[in-house]
Amino acid sequence: MKIGRLFSSVLLMTLLAAAPLAAAPEPSASDGAPLAAVPSFAPVAEKAEAAVVFISTSKTVRSRSFRMGPGGPGGPGDDFFDRFFGRPGPQSDRKERGQGSGFIIDAEGHIVTNNHVVEGAEEIKVKLSSGKEIPAEIIGRDPKTDLALIKLKEKGSYSFLALGDSSKLRIGDWVVAIGNPFGLEHTVTAGILSARSRSIGQGPYDDYLQTDAAINFGNSGGPLLNLYGEVVGINSAIVAAGGGNVGIGFAIPANMAKGVVEQLKSRGKVVRGWMGVQITKVTEDLARSFGLAEARGALVTLVDPEGPAVAAKARHDDIVLSFDGQEIQDWQDLPLIVANTPVGKKVKVVVWRDGREVALDLTVAELKDDGAELGPATARADEQQLGLSLREITPEMAARQNLSERDGLYVSGIEADSPAAESGLQAGDVILEIDSRPVKTLADYRRAVSSKKKGDILRFLVKRGGGNLYYTIKLDE
Repeated sequence: MKIGRLFSSVLLMTLLAAAPLAAAPEPSASDGAPLAAVPSFAPVAEKAEAAVVFISTSKTVRSRSFRMGPGGPGGPGDDFFDRFFGRPGPQSDRKERGQGSGFIIDAEGHIVTNNHVVEGAEEIKVKLSSGKEIPAEIIGRDPKTDLALIKLKEKGSYSFLALGDSSKLRIGDWVVAIGNPFGLEHTVTAGILSARSRSIGQGPYDDYLQTDAAINFGNSGGPLLNLYGEVVGINSAIVAAGGGNVGIGFAIPANMAKGVVEQLKSRGKVVRGWMGVQITKVTEDLARSFGLAEARGALVTLVDPEGPAVAAKARHDDIVLSFDGQEIQDWQDLPLIVANTPVGKKVKVVVWRDGREVALDLTVAELKDDGAELGPATARADEQQLGLSLREITPEMAARQNLSERDGLYVSGIEADSPAAESGLQAGDVILEIDSRPVKTLADYRRAVSSKKKGDILRFLVKRGGGNLYYTIKLDE
């Protein structure tokens, strides 16, 4: 018991010293002393309340009804399909409604939320803590980071929250989430920062904060606050195996959001730097095979023939160790660093090549919205969804692996227990076609997969050894 009381006292003093807005509860009126020494999050909630908003959206969706029942001009076969599958009826329009959270970031009424909250919205309404509803308009969206900036259409002087420094958060620090889960407005939950730099398969700029503060559907776009009342993250995703919160939520770091929001506010879009390579992780075995003392950096698997890396004389099998003076410890650091580098800037890129460090001069280009982007060949959500690691076949690879450049996409890896593994696909296979459509580039692959929806079945024609085989993969329900 003495150890427990001492620990509580030390914990309380630490929390109070680090969090000016959090205070211990007043002693109980019944016995003059609290039952437990814990911080109060009331000051944080009170400070943020007026700036956290409820967002509701609507858009028109065209759907087709089905006429059921026998009959039809085509004969008995038509009667069977009519009875069991129905015939397409006329198209009709219906309103699809959505909801989420957000927070005001300046007195003019600019609001940060998630892109997926407002994407495609024809009408946006924002409900303030006072209960007043105000229409809003989209200023800009950035699907790559799932961030969006909207603005209240009614002029005024609004309460707002400041974006803090997410790099100062430590694992185990208290955080507070505020939002509108399941439409329950201004719900406050608290927890700790569980981890940082999480990659959850959303794209090449994954760098999420993980928290056990309860986050549920409807919290998307709401703030994750430190005990100073500063926004350190934007709540965006959860692991919801049972349909609700299981103590694993993810937030976009405030430091990432700052640059994105600033560009959305000034130009309505985000301009990113581009190097023009695809990369993969440097494992311990790969490091040893390249003569590198430790597993670090980003291994270049492909150089875009139209990218700036060509002029810099970068090669596949280079391991990028630093970019513009910033060390690359983890391979996923590189896309973020390059994206945040000003377009046109000349930088030094240090790579490991042939057992030594080589410095390259590279001029950063602008990343275009055509699907081409620096990042791992497997960082795209469509590849990760199936558990495939894919490579376009280069002349060097064709010679080394006894392949034809005309064949298709090379399967360089299969994730264990993934849909691809369960289907029977293997590393070393070459994907020739998907649903009878030739697949020669990663862009071909992404077009084929992105055109499908959950529950659809993809048919793969693959080359293995001296023959061709068919495999099917059902997209996760």
